[in-house]
Amino acid sequence: MESRITKGESEKLLTAELLGKYTVQYYRCRETGFIQTEAPYWLEEAYSSAITSLDLGLISRNFKLGEETERIIRSFFNADGRFLDYAGGYGFFTRHMRDKGFDFLHTDRYCENLFARYFELDDCPFPGKFELLTAFEVFEHLADPLTEIGKMFEYADSILFSTEIVPATAPGSIDDWWYFAPETGQHISFYTLKSLEYLAEKFQCNFYTNGITLHLFSKRAFNDNPLMVAPVREKFLLRKLRKWVKKLEAPPPLPRQSLLERDWAFVKNHLKN
Repeated sequence: MESRITKGESEKLLTAELLGKYTVQYYRCRETGFIQTEAPYWLEEAYSSAITSLDLGLISRNFKLGEETERIIRSFFNADGRFLDYAGGYGFFTRHMRDKGFDFLHTDRYCENLFARYFELDDCPFPGKFELLTAFEVFEHLADPLTEIGKMFEYADSILFSTEIVPATAPGSIDDWWYFAPETGQHISFYTLKSLEYLAEKFQCNFYTNGITLHLFSKRAFNDNPLMVAPVREKFLLRKLRKWVKKLEAPPPLPRQSLLERDWAFVKNHLKN
C-alpha cells in the first residue's frame, strides 16, 4: 500500500477491529515508520459525534496546552499578533486563549463551535497570514496529511501541533498502544519523528519537538528549540540561568488584559442587532 506521506511502499503491520465491527488493516511506511490504516471508509460513522466520549482529557489537555502555548508565544512570537486554532473542536481552546489576552480565532469544518461563537475564521476575515496556527490532536485524524498540512501553511508560516509519537518498538497488536483508539475509529495516521522530519523537509520548514507529543513546523529558524522546557545539556542550563538572573533584575512583565469583557460586549451587541 502507498504511504500517505512519502507515496512510497508501506508494509502490513497489524489487523484490528474498529468501531466494534470493521476489520481494518494497518500499514507501516518502509522509509519513515509512519503508520496508517487502509483507506478509511468508516469515517462518516466515526464522526457521527465529532468529539468522542473517550476524550475525557479534553478540558485538562486544553488548560495544559494553553499554558505551554502562552509560554511559546511570549518567548518566540509576536504576542500582539493574531492566531488561529485549526480544527478547534468546540472552541474551548480559542475561548481559553482569548481569556488570556491572545487574539485567537477558531475554525473547524466538522464540529460545532460552542465556546467561541462569533470568533470564527469566517466571521473575522484576516488579510495576510496569522502569527501562529495551532492544531492540537489533529494530525492523527488526517486522511491526507500532505494536502491538509499544505492548507495549514496557507494560513500561517508556523504550525504548533500535538500528536503522540509512535513507540520506538513498533506495536505488533492494536492493544500495544493506547493511541490507536480503535473504539472511536477516528485515529488513522500515526507519526514517527522520522516521518515528521520528512514532512518538514517536504514543506521546506524547520522542525522542533519535545520528542513526545508537542511539535512545531516553522518557516522561521530559532536559535533554541521553543519546545524544550526541561533542557538536559549543561550549556543550555547555563544559558537559561543567565536569562533567569536577568529577569530578576528587571520588573516582571505585566499580565495581558483578558479579552473576555470586550468579547462579551461584542457578542451582546451582535445579538442585539
